[in-house]
Amino acid sequence: MNFTPLALHHAPLLYTLYTEAPGYFRLLGSRLPSEKEVERDVEIALLDPRRRLELLHDEAGELVGVLDYKLDFPDPGDVTINLLLIREDRQSQRLGGRAVQALETRLPPGTLRLLASVLGDNPRGARFWERLGFTFTLDARPVMSWYAKAVPPAGQGGTPQDPAGRTPLGLTPH
Repeated sequence: MNFTPLALHHAPLLYTLYTEAPGYFRLLGSRLPSEKEVERDVEIALLDPRRRLELLHDEAGELVGVLDYKLDFPDPGDVTINLLLIREDRQSQRLGGRAVQALETRLPPGTLRLLASVLGDNPRGARFWERLGFTFTLDARPVMSWYAKAVPPAGQGGTPQDPAGRTPLGLTPH
């Protein structure tokens, strides 16, 4: 899996990816955004220094998806995946899992946990994150459910130490 940081001039590629994944927007009960709306969303995202937007390419260089995540959100040491979208004609080929695994190898030092949300009623999305070792963390339905995965310190296995006293899933022990 190859990653290209998304720049404003890539907005038309992101729009094309969206048009190649209409089921995602149906699942959310929303319409496909216009190309101009996608461009504006990219502009806004690029203003946030903690936000990362990356185009995903397979080994042959073909554009297959997008990854959108935010560093130190909602808390320091967290990395939250806002969107992992794979074109519908390339789904069920383990590309999403490979993208997440590759992201895990590139997490910044000090990352304690990786978070992901599943929007709407999406059992397939929940199973995806669970297969990757994430566990159900917070029910915010009907809008979304949250999943989390602890990230061990670089070069170590086991449970990370969190200076805020949270457990790997973000709960403060009694």
